Amino acid sequence: MYKTPCSRLTGVWKCLPRDGLVGVSVQQKLITNVARSHMSARSLIQLCRKNQAEWITFQHLCFLKRQYVKSSSGLCQRARPKQDPVASVLDDRDDSVVSQVQQIPALKPEPGTVVLPCDPVEPEAVRAARLEARQWKELKVEYSDLPGIYARLSKLKLTALVVTTAAAGYAMAPVPFDPVTFLLASVGTGLSSCTANSINQYFEVPFDSNMNRTKNRPLVRGQISPLHAVSFALACGIPGVTLLTLGLNPLTGFLGALNIFLYTCCYTPLKRLSITNTWVGAVVGAIPPVMGWTAATGSLDPGALLLGGFLFSWQFPHFNALSWNLREDYSRGGYRMMSVTHPGLCKRVALRHSIGLIGLSALGPVLDVTTWTFPLVSLPINLYISYLAFRFYRFGDRQNARKLFFCSLWHLPMLLLLALTCKKSRVPQDEAAVAPSTPSLAL
Repeated sequence: MYKTPCSRLTGVWKCLPRDGLVGVSVQQKLITNVARSHMSARSLIQLCRKNQAEWITFQHLCFLKRQYVKSSSGLCQRARPKQDPVASVLDDRDDSVVSQVQQIPALKPEPGTVVLPCDPVEPEAVRAARLEARQWKELKVEYSDLPGIYARLSKLKLTALVVTTAAAGYAMAPVPFDPVTFLLASVGTGLSSCTANSINQYFEVPFDSNMNRTKNRPLVRGQISPLHAVSFALACGIPGVTLLTLGLNPLTGFLGALNIFLYTCCYTPLKRLSITNTWVGAVVGAIPPVMGWTAATGSLDPGALLLGGFLFSWQFPHFNALSWNLREDYSRGGYRMMSVTHPGLCKRVALRHSIGLIGLSALGPVLDVTTWTFPLVSLPINLYISYLAFRFYRFGDRQNARKLFFCSLWHLPMLLLLALTCKKSRVPQDEAAVAPSTPSLAL
């Protein structure tokens, strides 16, 4: 490559013919492009000294179009190859030759077979029915479908889990078992849960319609009206709270009403505002076992708080693992979950509370709720869920999140069952006072 100053090219124009094939326009083009051209003056002079038959034409100006390619040593210059014109197939064919195409005879159907037309004419009635089916219309619900709709509106599986934890709290209370009180506590807690879930779905209809997991809920599909859903919630909530208050004690009724308030008025709107909704939801899930304890004893003891702590810590590995695989849905619905906005915090919190279950289990005998056997027998399952939470924290993939979620489904029933089997037996004070006096009376 030569770096030629522009002054050396001034003598070139004397060699160029002014009445040849190039003309004045080509000279002006060379003057404007001389700064960009890297061709030396020697090559230009050689072009000018050729015979008249090989004088510069427009095709010789292709050197102005360069293509730079990167090489190992530096920038090199390479001329772009000229592409051959592609001839069209229609232009190359010879019209003088006409190919003879032999017509294939049509196939005749066998006798007895019915041949349908290729393009059948759609009847007017069928076309009208098809167009009407594509139009929006309100779904008509039969009375036989209402039980299934009410079950989905109240989230029957979640309600069953709430009632189970309340029953575990009642069974762990240090009082004799009373079937009537146990039944009233279970029914009242279940009705309160149905109320909270129904109002939650009433508020979240526009957001549930954007999520694949919730787009088939009754209110989203229009199977029942919003007034119907609110009426069902009131029909469950008023008798439920009344049953807990008058049938059991005011403390249990207050906890039931507080749970409805926290779930509908705090947790539901916070889902679109802040990640603190997860902690509020954990408090909501921790109240049912406390309600079971207070339904049996009528007081708020440390044992009730311990059971509530079990549910509070268990919900973080359970829900964080569940929400990890539903991040796209939650983001589409506009919910601010830890898995969406703070993925690192989501994994850390799940691991932290999984390990916390080991410490809570050790508090059982300290608070005089269980024997010292409970921390030992519950240690394997607590270590296993902590191990899965650690893998979820370390890798953060869908597979480990799924394993942690399914482990949490059997971990909680197993933990409550072990606590019930290791429950510390208590002898009533009346029997303890009568037992020592019996031998003295015999004497």
